[in-house]
Amino acid sequence: MQTQMNTLQDNNKLENSKLTLMDPAVEQTKQPTAEPAPIKTFEYQFDTTLKHSNATQNVYFSNYFDWQGAVRERWFFECIDPGMLQDLGVFITKQAHNDYVRESFPFQTIRCELNAFNVQRCSFYLSFRFYEGDELISHGYQQIVFANHEKKISKLPLEVLSKVREYEIIEDLNQV
Repeated sequence: MQTQMNTLQDNNKLENSKLTLMDPAVEQTKQPTAEPAPIKTFEYQFDTTLKHSNATQNVYFSNYFDWQGAVRERWFFECIDPGMLQDLGVFITKQAHNDYVRESFPFQTIRCELNAFNVQRCSFYLSFRFYEGDELISHGYQQIVFANHEKKISKLPLEVLSKVREYEIIEDLNQV
């Protein structure tokens, strides 16, 4: 009886060692995996002046929409396509939104961080976060649609989508 139990145990050990050697899941865990590419964030900064302020000497809210446009265009130019895809079509801002968290004032340096989210074949969103120092002062988003020269919505070229996705984050519009 003892010999039969030892034989069963030896057979089990042999089967387990065969499984370990032949199991692709085990082999895959032993191979190093490539790290996903880090998500890029585009940054741009502005120095505010009295020109940006209102009668109470805080930065007027409409400047944030102007800055969204300036950061978006700089990002397109520097990171996506210096020609802004003008030979293929146009970018149209379908939506723009901004929430103000706290006041900013003249002679402060405002830093904006831009990322893409919800990237589709013909459109994507851009997330804008404005900081004074390390403190969030405003955040918003824009929905960007690509259209041909006849203003018909068109698919973005795959190489452009690939570049936009380098900046893509998971974003919830209710949290932007």
